[in-house]
Amino acid sequence: LLDEPFGAVDPVTRDRLQRWFQDVRHELGITAVFVTHDMVEALLLGDVQMLAPSLAKFEQYSPSLQLYDLPFLFDDIDAVDRFQHSDAGQGLLDSMQDRNIQGLAYWHNGMKQLSANKPLREPKDARGLKFRVQASDVLDEQFKELRAVPRKMSFGEVYQALQTGVVNGQENTWSNIYSQKMHEVQPYITESNHGIIDYMVITNADFWNGLPDDIRSQLEDILADVTQKVNKQAYDLNQQAKQSIIDAGTSEIIQLTPEEREDWREAVRPVWEKFQDDIGEDLIEAAQGANQSDATQSETTQ
Repeated sequence: LLDEPFGAVDPVTRDRLQRWFQDVRHELGITAVFVTHDMVEALLLGDVQMLAPSLAKFEQYSPSLQLYDLPFLFDDIDAVDRFQHSDAGQGLLDSMQDRNIQGLAYWHNGMKQLSANKPLREPKDARGLKFRVQASDVLDEQFKELRAVPRKMSFGEVYQALQTGVVNGQENTWSNIYSQKMHEVQPYITESNHGIIDYMVITNADFWNGLPDDIRSQLEDILADVTQKVNKQAYDLNQQAKQSIIDAGTSEIIQLTPEEREDWREAVRPVWEKFQDDIGEDLIEAAQGANQSDATQSETTQ
C-alpha cells in the first residue's frame, strides 16, 4: 500500500520501490506498508513493518519529537532540511528505539500558514478565535498562548467546520489549503511559515535489524532516492498551490515583515519554554542554529 505522499512519487521511482518490496515480501514472507494514517500500534505488534505517520503523532513515543511542533522555531523549509540532516536531526530518527521503532527518513508536506475569517497580522489578532489543530499538546498550547481556542478535529472535518463557523481558522500547508479548498471559506491567509507538517518513515526495529544486509542496503538507497524526490515534489506542490490560491482571488494573502514575524515568535516563545524539559534545551538550540539568519550570524562572529 503506497499512500500519500509516497503515492505521489514519479512512476519510475515508484515501480522500482514496489519491485524491491516484492523481493522483501518473497524472501521474508512479510509485507511492507507505507501509510499516512495512524497504524503505529499495528507496527509495534508486528502486523505491518513500515509506516509514514505525521510527526505530530509521535509525542507519546518520544517527547523529544515534539520539537517539530514548536511554533516559529524554523525560519523556512531550508532550515528544516539543515536541521534534519544534522547530527541532532538524524539522532531523532533513533529516539524511539526503546519502543522498537526505528526512524528511517523525513518526508515534507511543507511549512504551515495561518488562515482565518479575519486578518492575522499581529499576535493579538488571534485572540478569541477558534482554530482547528491536530491532536498535539504543543499545538494546543500554541493557540492557548495566543489566547485563542484550539479545537482538535480530523483533517477531513476542517472544510465544513470552517464553512459553518464551528472554527474560525486553521493552520496548514499551501498544498493542503488548496487541495481541500479551504481558501474558498477563509478570506484571509497569513504566510507565517510558523511550523512544519512532516512525516517520518518508520519501521519495526526488530524487522529492520533482521533483514539481510543486502536487502537493507538496497532499501536504504531507495529511501534516500525517494525522499529527495518526495521533498522536492512537496516544495513544488506548495508553490503551485500558493499561486493557484492567489489566482483564485478568494483570499487576501498577508505577508509579514521580518519585524512582525519576530513579534509572533516572541508571543509564542513561552510554548518553547513549557516543553523545553521534555524536548531538551540542546535540541531546541540546534534547531535554532539551523536558521539561515542564525547560521550567518554565527559565521560572522567567528
